[in-house]
Amino acid sequence: MPSFDFVSKVDGQALDNAVNVVQKELSNRFDFKGTHLVINLDKKTFKLHVETEDEMKMKQLLDVLISRAHKQGIAPEAFDLSKEGGIIGKVWKKEIEVRNGLKQEDAKKIVKHIKDSGLKVQVSINDDLVRVTGKKIDDLQLVIQASKGWNMEIPLQVENMRS
Repeated sequence: MPSFDFVSKVDGQALDNAVNVVQKELSNRFDFKGTHLVINLDKKTFKLHVETEDEMKMKQLLDVLISRAHKQGIAPEAFDLSKEGGIIGKVWKKEIEVRNGLKQEDAKKIVKHIKDSGLKVQVSINDDLVRVTGKKIDDLQLVIQASKGWNMEIPLQVENMRS
């Protein structure tokens, strides 16, 4: 039976490259010359620790980070910017979590969207992926097409398409 998997993965090397490009670009920008700027990536927990002098520079840094990461193939939804940064001393600090892997509640939302579509497919949750199987590959393609309209706020990829 044809099947495919919904996953939400971020390539660690692409993220590291994006962080390095942002550091290099901002060190060469005139408005960041001589200012306090730190971007650290914790590769094990997929968290970014960012420090700047003020809130305006923080917003500029985040804009550059998201655009450079997008050029590296990382979806902007992968960055969890919901946590507010704060002033510690004279420095603005912010911790940005990079969403990597499907959480259980996100997998349940995907299953609900597929069930609501009324297509004749079977859905199962396996750890950090959602497997969709069906008798016809056309049904699977309709699920993939429908998934582009879901507002999941996480990056979704399709893997292991088998017929």
